Amino acid sequence: MFNTTSLSRFGVEIEGVHLSDSHSNELIARIRETWMENGLAVFRDQGELSEETLVRFSRRFGELEIHIRKEYLSPENPEVLYVSNVREGERAVGILSDHEVGWHHDQIYLEKPALGSLLHGVIIPPAGGNTEFVNLNKAWEALDPTLQQSLDGLKAVQSYAFFNGSWSEPTSDEQSKSTPDVRHPLIRTHPETGKKAIYADPGMTPLIAGIDKEDSRRMLDEIFAHCQKPEFRYVHEWRLGDVLMWDNASTMHKRGEFDPSSQRLMKRTTILPPADRAIPR
Repeated sequence: MFNTTSLSRFGVEIEGVHLSDSHSNELIARIRETWMENGLAVFRDQGELSEETLVRFSRRFGELEIHIRKEYLSPENPEVLYVSNVREGERAVGILSDHEVGWHHDQIYLEKPALGSLLHGVIIPPAGGNTEFVNLNKAWEALDPTLQQSLDGLKAVQSYAFFNGSWSEPTSDEQSKSTPDVRHPLIRTHPETGKKAIYADPGMTPLIAGIDKEDSRRMLDEIFAHCQKPEFRYVHEWRLGDVLMWDNASTMHKRGEFDPSSQRLMKRTTILPPADRAIPR
C-alpha cells in the first residue's frame, strides 16, 4: 500500500513500494507527482536490486542518459553509472572515490540537463558518506522580493571542467569537447511543477554571465550562503538497500567524506526530461 512520511525539512519517504515489482501506470503517476512536489523521494528496505530493475523502474519516468564517463558505466547496462571507491586491481570501478564531494546538480553543465537522478546503495560504509540536499525552491521563495526581481532573468555559466577541478578527475579530450560550458537561467522555472528555484551551485557555477567577475563572485557567494541555511537542508544517512530519487531542477546535493579503508558502491541512473521541456527556462 502506497504511504508517505515527510522527512525532516523537506522530502518524503515512500512506503509500500518495492522497485522490483510491476507497477501500474496509475502508481507510477502517483510516485512521479509525489517526487516532483517534494523534490526528494526515499525508498527504504529495497535489498540489492538488479541493474535491470533499476533501469526498468527509472525508465518509467523518462528516457535515460548514458553518462560521458564511459569508463565508470556498467558493462552490461550502460544506463547505470557506478559511484564508488572500490578498485579492481589498478582500475577504479566508479567515480568520485571517498573524499567529500561539494554542492552540485547532476548534469547542469549540459545544454539539455537531467531532470532527475536515482541512486541505489549497494555497499555502504559503517560511517560517513551521507548525502545532503538543499531545496532550492524553498530557498528562492525565502529571498527578499526585491532581490528576487534583480536575479530573475540573469544567466549563469555552468561548467563541468570547473567541477572536475575541485571535486573529480579531469575528463579526456573527447569528453571535454562534448561538455563545453553552457549558460542557463539563474532562476529556473520547473518544467513540470511551474515553480521557480535557484538554478546554480558552488560546484558547477563559476560565474553569472554579463556581470563583472568580482561582483558575480560576491553575488554567488551570498546566494549559496543563503541556500545552505539549515531550514532548506536534509541529510540522508544511508542504509543498505536505500534508493533515492531527487529532482535536479529544484535541488542540489553533496556527499560527505568517509573512511577510505571502507568500501562504498552506489549505482545511479539519470532521468532526462521530455524533449519539449529539455532546455531550462
